[in-house]
Amino acid sequence: MGPSREKRFTVSKRTFQPNTRRRSKTHGFRLRMRTRAGRAILGARRRKGRSELSA
Repeated sequence: MGPSREKRFTVSKRTFQPNTRRRSKTHGFRLRMRTRAGRAILGARRRKGRSELSA
C-alpha cells in the first residue's frame, strides 16, 4: 500500500458558533414585531402558550 492508496478523511466543523447579538438580531422579539409575518409568528406562539416567544 503506497501513498497513492491512502484515503484522507476531513472532519467538517460544527456550523453553530454562538453569538448572542447575532441571534437576537435575526430571531429576536423586536425583529418579529417589525413585519406582519413576524407578528403572526408571535401570535401563534402566544396562542400555543409558549413561555418564550422569541430569542
